[in-house]
Amino acid sequence: MEYEADVKNRVKRIEGQVKGLLKMMEEEQDCRQVVTQMTAVRSALDRTVALLVSQNLEQCIREEKQDGESSEDLVKEAVNLLVKSR
Repeated sequence: MEYEADVKNRVKRIEGQVKGLLKMMEEEQDCRQVVTQMTAVRSALDRTVALLVSQNLEQCIREEKQDGESSEDLVKEAVNLLVKSR
């Protein structure tokens, strides 16, 4: 699968957030600030997963018309992916 530039950019931003988080921990910053940053990273990752699944679902549904797969099955698979990500 080809990944969109916006998804790659989101992952790069998340990478920067994680590096900042590690730096905060190395500097022994307040745990509330560290937890807040961890929550922000998790939220960004969750949004990226949702975007990736939705883009993949759109592509699969287009291809499904050619292969004869059920759209319902593809939607169920996408929902399962989202559930597993939590």
